[in-house]
Amino acid sequence: MLTYGVYLGLLQMQLILHYDETYREVKYGNMGLPDIDSKMLMGINVTPVAALLYTPVLIRFFGTKWMMFLAVGIYALFVSTNYWERYYTLVPSAVALGMAIVPLWASMGNYITRMAQKYYEYSHYKEQDEQGPQKRPPRGSHAPYLLVFQAIFYSFFHLSFACAQLPMIYFLNHYLYDLNHTLCNVQNCGTNSQGILSGFNKTVLRTLPRSRNLIVVESVLMAMAFLAMLLVLGLCGAAYRPTEEIDLRSVGWGNIFQLPFKHVRDFRLRHLVPFFIYSGFEVLFACTGIALGYGVCSVGLERLAYLLVAYSLGASASSILGLLGLWLPRPVPLVAGAGLHLLLTLILFFWAPAPRVLQHLWILYAAAALWGVGSALNKTGLSTLLGILYEDKERQDFIFTIYHWWQAVAIFTVYLGSSLPMKVKLAVLLVTLVVATASYLWMEQKLRRGVVPRQPRIPRPQHKVRGYRYLEEDNSDESDAEDERCGGGGGRGDGVEEEVPPVGPKSGPEPAGLCRRPCPFEQAQGGDGPEEQ
Repeated sequence: MLTYGVYLGLLQMQLILHYDETYREVKYGNMGLPDIDSKMLMGINVTPVAALLYTPVLIRFFGTKWMMFLAVGIYALFVSTNYWERYYTLVPSAVALGMAIVPLWASMGNYITRMAQKYYEYSHYKEQDEQGPQKRPPRGSHAPYLLVFQAIFYSFFHLSFACAQLPMIYFLNHYLYDLNHTLCNVQNCGTNSQGILSGFNKTVLRTLPRSRNLIVVESVLMAMAFLAMLLVLGLCGAAYRPTEEIDLRSVGWGNIFQLPFKHVRDFRLRHLVPFFIYSGFEVLFACTGIALGYGVCSVGLERLAYLLVAYSLGASASSILGLLGLWLPRPVPLVAGAGLHLLLTLILFFWAPAPRVLQHLWILYAAAALWGVGSALNKTGLSTLLGILYEDKERQDFIFTIYHWWQAVAIFTVYLGSSLPMKVKLAVLLVTLVVATASYLWMEQKLRRGVVPRQPRIPRPQHKVRGYRYLEEDNSDESDAEDERCGGGGGRGDGVEEEVPPVGPKSGPEPAGLCRRPCPFEQAQGGDGPEEQ
C-alpha cells in the first residue's frame, strides 16, 4: 500500500506540474519536458511486455521475499530521481521500474498463497502428525485461509489509491485554477470525447509552487518509500524453507525459463487469459476513463483526487466481499464483479456529461465507487482462484507471472490506444468482459465434467554432487498423465484439481520409496536403488 501510494501520488503530481506550460518554461526552459515525460511513460508501460522472459528466473534466483524487497527498492529509486528531473535520471529509472512491475506482483501473489498454505500447516500440525509426515494435506484445504489473506491484502492495497491523493488534496489543489478556466475550451465529455481531455487548457496552475515546498513533499514520499522497504525486510518472513529454495533453483535455469510457456497447454490458463486481459483494462479505465474522460472533463481537475478516493474506498471496503466465497459457489464473486462492470459500462456508453456542470457530481462519485466494487471482486477473485487451482509450490511463481504478464500486455495496449474515441474504448472493454466471463464459465463447466487439465511436469531437482553426476535426464515435457505410474511424482505433477473426482483413491499414507530416483552414489555404482515392492 505504501509503495503504490507513493508511486501513484508522485506520478500524478509530476504529470500535472509538467503539463502546465508556465511551470515548464519557468522551471526548465527549453529542456523538452513533454518529451521526457512521454519517454518515461513509455518506459513504464512498454518494458513489462518483456517480463515473461526474466521474471521466473529472477524470482527463483533471489527468492520470493528478496524479489519483493528488490522491486520495492526500485520503486524507491524512481521516487529519488525526482529530486533532479533530467532525461538521464527519469527515463532510466522509469525503465527499471517497468522491469520491476511484473516481478513484484508475481512474487507478491506467490508469497500470499504460500503464507496461506503455511498458516494451514501451522494451525493443523497435530492432524499432520497423526497422518504421518509423508501425507499431503487434502487438496483445497488451504482455500478458506487463502480467501481471508487475499481479502485482507486487497483491502489494504486499494487504499493506496486514496493515499496517493494526499499530496494533491493537501498541497497541489491550492495552486490549481477552477473548472471555468481549465475547461473553457472543452466541448465534449464522456462517451462523446476523444483521446484524453481534448481541449483542456494548457495552464492549470494559478501560482507556481516553490521549489522548497516541492522538496518537502518529495522528501515525505521518499521517507514513505524507504519505510515500505523496511517493512518488507522486517515483517515478511521466508516463503520457503532453505532446502525448498535450493530445490526450486535446482530444476535447471533452462527449465525455469521454459516452464511459463509450457503451462499454456493447461486449458484452465487458456480459459482465464481473457480475464487476465480484462483485469488490466478495467483498472486503467478507472484511472483514465472514469476519472479523466468523465470526471475531470466535466467537473474540473480540482475534483480528480476525490473521484479516485471514492474509487479507492469502494474497492477497499468491497474486497471483504471476497469472503463470500467461503459460503457461495466459487464462480459467484468473480461473475458478480463482472456483471456489475457490465452494467456500468452499458450506462457509461450512453452518458455524456456536460462540461462545467456540477449537478451530476454525485453520479460520478457513485460510478467511481461502484467501479471500485467490481475491481475488488475481480482482483480478489482471480488471485484466489489461481491459488486454489495451482496448489503445488513448484509452479505458483510461473502461474502468477503469466497472470500479471497478461495484465501488463493489456496496460500496454491501453497506452497505445489512449487517443481513441471513448466509444471505441468502451466497446473494447465490453467485448473483452463478455468473452472473459463466457470463457471462465466454460472452464468451470469443463472441471465439473471431470476434464483433467494437462500440466507440464516439473523436473526433479538436480543437485550437483562433487565426483558424480546424474545419469538420467528428466523430460520436462512429460505430462502428469504420463507420470501416473509414480503416484503423481510425489506431488510434483498433480494435475487433478478439487472439482475432478480422483481416479482410484488410495487410502492411508503413500508408500515411501515408490519410484524414488537413485542417488548419485547408487548411479555411479551401477545400482538402481531399492526395487518397488
